[in-house]
Amino acid sequence: MFLPLAHVLARAVQQVCVHAGSTIAHTSSASTLVADMAAVKPGFLLAVPRIFEKIRTTASNTAQAAGRGAVFAQAESVAIEYSRAADARARGIHTRRSPVLLAKHALFNKVLYPKLRAVLGGRARYAICGASALNTDLAHFFRGAGVGLLEGYGLTETTAPATVNMARDVRVGSVGIPVPGTVIRIAEDGEIRIKGIGVFAGYHRNARATAEAFDEDGFFKTGDTGILDDCGFLGITGRKKDILVTAGGKNVAPGPLEEIIRASRLVNQVIVVGENRPFVAALVTLDTDELGPWCRANSLGGLSLGQAAVHPRVLAEIQAAVDAANETVSQAEGIRKFTVLDSELTEESGHLTPSLKLKRASVITDYSAVIDSLYER
Repeated sequence: MFLPLAHVLARAVQQVCVHAGSTIAHTSSASTLVADMAAVKPGFLLAVPRIFEKIRTTASNTAQAAGRGAVFAQAESVAIEYSRAADARARGIHTRRSPVLLAKHALFNKVLYPKLRAVLGGRARYAICGASALNTDLAHFFRGAGVGLLEGYGLTETTAPATVNMARDVRVGSVGIPVPGTVIRIAEDGEIRIKGIGVFAGYHRNARATAEAFDEDGFFKTGDTGILDDCGFLGITGRKKDILVTAGGKNVAPGPLEEIIRASRLVNQVIVVGENRPFVAALVTLDTDELGPWCRANSLGGLSLGQAAVHPRVLAEIQAAVDAANETVSQAEGIRKFTVLDSELTEESGHLTPSLKLKRASVITDYSAVIDSLYER
């Protein structure tokens, strides 16, 4: 379990494990996670998406260092394609996996995917992923390699999971179906509303906040936006209060853009900004664990964080990630400028929660001068 017990999801999963008589192992450091999993050999893992991003990147770096980067890239592509085909069939879309794809997958499932599964201890075939959004390609990669990432959705007010993807009934890109005793409703403005046995009764000694938290039918107003498909699977599209409204009146959801950029090897965190501004911009922080190997692979020697933040090759790499994100939205919604910070956003700096979620308001406040500089002419 890589989530602090201060997090409601960790509490909920621990309760289930205790009830089932499972043995639970706790780890709190990303730097020791792989060693911990090798020692424990868990049946399943509970972690945040960033952990799986780290595992995938480490595996890629190891392959490149051994001169097998191209093989890893092909194995990754095959895993994603294999999983996408399975996901399409689960959605009732007729699709045929080619014999070539099946043969490649079978080969990699003997020579490479077991090494990835070994990083998780060798026994885990599923992992519960929560606390923040999961990149769909990352989910397809792990499932195609034999480890399904089961994403769910919930809040402290819903006692953690309100919806979840089940091991035998998964829709990648969704957060699953409502857990028993829970009803999901999508309001006219797209807000997700929840009623059920896990929903709290109200805020402690705050009747006004409690009244504002529920609609006239007793559904809890989550503040998140989403859609329900024909089979009842919930998809998260954003958060109402995080929607940016530019000076030109354009509504922009930062989450999907940030998710795509964060998939870059060099990126650790990204914060899209633009509220009441003439255009959308972003703050980016570098992944210090990946910076060294990336610099060596690109014959740049050793760059400090400050040097890397302004280096043309680094900026070009970040720009490529930004361009990929911009391809998914209109020009008015795209990120026009970005800056790379020469520092990290951490729990100690007050910018991350214990579950590694960004404290967006704190970042925007503390880096207001940097944000202002993006809009200077």
